[in-house]
Amino acid sequence: MSTILIKHAQVVNEGEQRALDILIKDGRIEKIAGTIDQKADQEINAEGLHLFPGLIDDQVHFREPGLTYKADIFTESRAAVAGGTTSFMEMPNTVPNTLTQKLLQDKYDIAQDTSLANYSFFMGAANDNLDEVLKTNPRDVCGIKVFMGSSTGNMLVDNEKALEAIFSQAPTLIATHCEDEATIQANLAAYKAKYGDEVSIEMHPLIRSEEACYLSSSKAVELAKKNNTRLHILHISTAKEIALFRNDIPLEEKRITAEACIHHLWFSDADYKTKGNFIKWNPAVKTANDRDAILKAVLDGHIDVIATDHAPHTFEEKSQPYLQAPSGGPLVQHALQALLDMVKEGKLTLEQLVQKSAHNTARLFQIEQRGFIREGYWADLVLVDLNKPYTVTKDNILSKCGWSPFENHTFSSTIEHTFVSGNLAYSNGKILEVGSGHRLLFNR
Repeated sequence: MSTILIKHAQVVNEGEQRALDILIKDGRIEKIAGTIDQKADQEINAEGLHLFPGLIDDQVHFREPGLTYKADIFTESRAAVAGGTTSFMEMPNTVPNTLTQKLLQDKYDIAQDTSLANYSFFMGAANDNLDEVLKTNPRDVCGIKVFMGSSTGNMLVDNEKALEAIFSQAPTLIATHCEDEATIQANLAAYKAKYGDEVSIEMHPLIRSEEACYLSSSKAVELAKKNNTRLHILHISTAKEIALFRNDIPLEEKRITAEACIHHLWFSDADYKTKGNFIKWNPAVKTANDRDAILKAVLDGHIDVIATDHAPHTFEEKSQPYLQAPSGGPLVQHALQALLDMVKEGKLTLEQLVQKSAHNTARLFQIEQRGFIREGYWADLVLVDLNKPYTVTKDNILSKCGWSPFENHTFSSTIEHTFVSGNLAYSNGKILEVGSGHRLLFNR
């Protein structure tokens, strides 16, 4: 039975900070105490370091199968672990799209062999696969993904009867990408008519507009209320959408929840001038007012969790003209450091960071024995030096695409150690491939 003893850590967990020792045994947290005097197979001196629950990212695109030239589960899970993200939930717009239970199982089989982080995969919904969707097991699948607005692939669910059937019969949580396709296409046609091929990245948030987001999000909320669906709306990007969500009841009582992403909390439309297509996402990064409103909604409970929507493309793909460049970018390696910079700037507290990126994600998805530093729980942990600057360079980017929107930025903190299901998976700048992540299970 292998044991690891973490000594003298400043533990941030469940709304408080305390200096504690943590004993890990057989992958789980065996004991938490002010002082633990016990021999262990490995001892880590965490003096001067902060210990957090590992981040749980409820929205990533790791591109396997079918698009592995730009990412795969092995490479992106390494990037996640290096960034303190210990569990991920991956999206179904791979190639082929994950629209059958067999294709869903294929992804689990790949992850079992190659993922360094804990994993789950969304089952994809389409206009014509309701029978497969209804076979989804709520116990070991994170949820069902519905694109209520075309993002990538052929997964747009735009048939009213299909949407009604999915929302009324889904056996578990539905996560939605909400942008109204008709609005986007009309806006795009108008800009093309005016500018031809000279449509630029600055027009992206005007094409994929506030109204496109709100029309789709409000429709999803209406459907969910009508059918009492467990709905989770991903990557909120506008101030207007926030009114769709409640903050007057506990998270466990909510039937409709929301997510904010790192890029919508960090960038604004002013950054298109310098970052160009490298901050092109769907939904688009919008105004500074939208950014500030999203952060306020995270803090006041209208938005429940923070994630990344990590979605790599190659540098060459992103370097194409605006109309040809795909949307999405790598974020999972630097999400925690970005949030810690926001803490340093006084925008949120360490306790709020942990609540929104670990505790609440575990509670929202009902993840079994993860997301908290508790005795008996799996040891998904990250040790961080809050006072050790870290500059992002091409040499230390682990995503297969080899670039980052944070390139050349110096973060105020450094990830020192990451534990995944009790294995020390990352330490002092190196990935330690000594075990693999586990399949997430859900208390449903």
